[in-house]
Amino acid sequence: MSTGPGARPPLHLAPGEGRRYEMGRIQAVFKADGAETAEGYSISEWWLEPHTTGPGAHSHPEDDVFYVLAGTMNFLVGDRWVDAPAGSLVLAPGGTTHDFENRGDERAGALNLSVPGAFEPHMPGIRDWFLANPPGRA
Repeated sequence: MSTGPGARPPLHLAPGEGRRYEMGRIQAVFKADGAETAEGYSISEWWLEPHTTGPGAHSHPEDDVFYVLAGTMNFLVGDRWVDAPAGSLVLAPGGTTHDFENRGDERAGALNLSVPGAFEPHMPGIRDWFLANPPGRA
């Protein structure tokens, strides 16, 4: 373990731990971001209830990597929707239009890696947007 100036301490979170953002039928749990990753990346879980739409098609400069943890998530990457069951990986390179939703009958979740990081500071505004614009049925 590095102990020099500016060294980051190791991080361990038990299942379910993290900073939670409740957005109606969508929940995000941030595991590491900001100072925890030296602003290099952000790691979060995104959980969608059955038949729930996501944020809508959007793009940003950061790469978004999704690893499906449970259920089947549906991802728009570019101009194509793909079905991604648990164990699938989806990469939306920076600048690529993307979206996600859960069209299935069970709760679905994905681990998200956003590179570079500093994603979590946007979450209060994202949460407020989802609360004002509740996700529809997928």
